Amino acid sequence: MTFTIEPIKPTAAQFGVDFGAMINDLDLEKLTDHDFAKLEEAVYTYQVVVIRNQSHLTPETQYKITKMFDPAMDTYGHGGMHRAKASVIARDLSPLPKVPQVQLLGNGLIKNYQGISEKLLVHPNHRVFHQTQLSTEEEAAGKTRFYRWHMDAALYRLNPPKVTSLFGFKNPGTRRQTLQYDDGSNSEIDVQLGTTACKLIKENDQVALKILNMKLYRIVISGQRAFEILSPELKDFCFRTKVQYAPHPYLWMSKARSRSTGLGMVSEGKELSVDELPPIDEKDIKIYPMLWKNPVTNKIHLQVHPSAVQDLITDGKRVGDLTKVREILWNIQRPSINPENVYAHEWKDGDLVIFHNRGVLHSVVGCLTPDDIRIFQQCNMASSDEPIPVTKEDFAPYATVKA
Repeated sequence: MTFTIEPIKPTAAQFGVDFGAMINDLDLEKLTDHDFAKLEEAVYTYQVVVIRNQSHLTPETQYKITKMFDPAMDTYGHGGMHRAKASVIARDLSPLPKVPQVQLLGNGLIKNYQGISEKLLVHPNHRVFHQTQLSTEEEAAGKTRFYRWHMDAALYRLNPPKVTSLFGFKNPGTRRQTLQYDDGSNSEIDVQLGTTACKLIKENDQVALKILNMKLYRIVISGQRAFEILSPELKDFCFRTKVQYAPHPYLWMSKARSRSTGLGMVSEGKELSVDELPPIDEKDIKIYPMLWKNPVTNKIHLQVHPSAVQDLITDGKRVGDLTKVREILWNIQRPSINPENVYAHEWKDGDLVIFHNRGVLHSVVGCLTPDDIRIFQQCNMASSDEPIPVTKEDFAPYATVKA
């Protein structure tokens, strides 16, 4: 089957979005080995590939295609660690009974779907994760936030998946909303979040917000762009630095709260102690370079999950201060989420999105009520190997000349 790959055309305001592609003429249920080879190259080249018109896609096919990117592994990206009740991701995911590598997520009461008789789904909302929240008045006025910038990865025991596939089976209607950074920069993004009727109502003398049909969207930034916009000094620092992730990171951060941008945590000493975590095996603690190499383009990507980082190690020396670690990462990563660098995918029913999980960070935005039905499937597998490190030869074009 011949299919056409069309690069996404960003708006003039998105001049930093140099990634993403769309395919409109491919039936994934009839994917051949030749088709997959072309699709695989496209995912690593464009970072995000949207394949439209896939409403007939089965979970078995979604799993099969996702696994083809890393055939040696068959374990969901988080293993079983995401099922711990206190984990910050436990509430977001439910495995499909017949294909447990595919997770059901979304919103509303789902009935008789892919072997699940009934399940109440609740999408992520910044109110349960951020240190500060938008006021009810701001939400009524159509304001929203990033939830959490991340890559899909356990970051303990298991290696990060190479790709993630996201299937939008059913989506609510659409409308415009304003995404606020609330970090003193006055940065905003106009995004499509869904048809919404908002009004303030009084309940027990408390002002409550009633929101109808607000839609959840996937926001993506490129790790390649994040690296390329750094100063020469910061590029050099990143090349010489490794990231140590916290053991059981999604439990470790469960009582802490995020910055208003969703880009990393606020340091208030609320992280769980070693005694509060499950048993820790030192060999399962993950330490990765800050810079990872794209296996197809050989481009350099800045790839760090800021919320889960416990320490930084530069030239073998640890920072050893979590507050300082977070400030360093904030200064390095914050430019990458500037509005001009952000791609907001506006979902249509039947979209399958495959992204290079080792080359981008992503977040969700918006909020939904229990009456809003959204059915979404996610699939990724923990990788059989570690990310490809950047060598001295790879970094040579960016190396600073020292007198």
